[in-house]
Amino acid sequence: MDLFERQAESGSPLADRMRPKRLEDVVGQAHLLGAGHILARAIRADRIPSMILWGPPGTGKTTLAHVIANETHALFVPFSAVLGGVPELRKIIATAKEQKGYYGKKTILFVDEIHRFNKAQQDALLPHVENGTVTLIGATTENPSFAVNSALLSRTRVFNLEPLDAEDLRALLDRALEDEAHGIGHTPQQVDDEALAAIAQNARGDARRALSALELASDFAQSAGVDHVTVSIVQEALATHTLLYDKSGEEHYNVISAFIKSMRGSDPDAAVYWLMRMLEAGEEPLFVLRRMLIFASEDVGNADPTALEVAVNADAAFRRLGMPEGLFPIAQCCTYLASAPKSNASYKAWKMAQADVREHGALSVPLRLRNAPTAQMKSWGYGEGYRYPHDESGFSPGETYLPDELVGRRYYKPTRQGFEARIRDRLEALRSAPDEAAAASDGRHEDEP
Repeated sequence: MDLFERQAESGSPLADRMRPKRLEDVVGQAHLLGAGHILARAIRADRIPSMILWGPPGTGKTTLAHVIANETHALFVPFSAVLGGVPELRKIIATAKEQKGYYGKKTILFVDEIHRFNKAQQDALLPHVENGTVTLIGATTENPSFAVNSALLSRTRVFNLEPLDAEDLRALLDRALEDEAHGIGHTPQQVDDEALAAIAQNARGDARRALSALELASDFAQSAGVDHVTVSIVQEALATHTLLYDKSGEEHYNVISAFIKSMRGSDPDAAVYWLMRMLEAGEEPLFVLRRMLIFASEDVGNADPTALEVAVNADAAFRRLGMPEGLFPIAQCCTYLASAPKSNASYKAWKMAQADVREHGALSVPLRLRNAPTAQMKSWGYGEGYRYPHDESGFSPGETYLPDELVGRRYYKPTRQGFEARIRDRLEALRSAPDEAAAASDGRHEDEP
């Protein structure tokens, strides 16, 4: 690239200039693009199915779509599900038909934020995806199972892109430093290894964020008249102290561990301190909320069933409010969970049940617990002997519901903490009730559906 070409490209962000154009240049996503993977084989064989690329920001969804278009020599047409409408879609489809009919050229329709497609857009697109007029590649940061219409989902393959690890991000940064044509290799600056490691750590798996941080630090150094980029310059350029994590990311996990253990230890003061340590360091709030959702069920459980509701509502409130107001429900949830009574009885119950399922396999359902919708199934004994709890004051003493081989197993063992103490008392009372109705109720509801 000569000086004039570089000047023409200089207006583009570094992340855009460094976007790979060939499959072998893509960094990360080895689980999708490694040798022998179905997606890599499909790209090289030019047999691309319509697909949805699902993953966090900066994981290469748009890049991969461009690479596929380049590798398959297809016409690449970007479309925004937010800004575009049905008229634009119809024009794209008409052009795609011409390209396919007259020139034999395929069209890849790339839909960014495909989860924002409305029903009219989906209806307009579905038949053309189905008959191959266009190959659809959608990009979304949200779970397609919930965010994309089932009809459109059934006509596509979903590929999950993962955040890039520190090694992948470092490779991208090194490439940008060495590339004189598209990167910043034409500048005389040197960048410390510690500064690069700090940028990679701060990026948290986002390639775009890493390259943008490198570009910002480089520009900051140039404006300051220095040719050596250090950790302190990176910190100044980003106006943040998030880069205090070490290369391995150990401090990141240390703080998360301290946060969880503080809530588990019922110390709201320590919990909210570690919470703010993470958020002030640039941690993704949705990651913190996810950890609190897990904690509400795993560590609080039925000792306070409201805890899970508080966590779910905090998550929903943050998604609606955004920053900075969204910090209020996050902090409220943190202090609530830390102050709540604790029980991991439910967590231990499913772990024990899981162990039995894996050890014993698919044990037979006892005949009395099986549904008997046909006369033939009734003749086989399905449902025979089933006791209907509502006819016995809501509980059938002595009845068992586990497979015969596991009768007597106790997975859920409620504690004496909070609301779970009431659950424990109730279960103990039920389990010690005399079995007076067993004989009388035998076979009472053979016709029960």
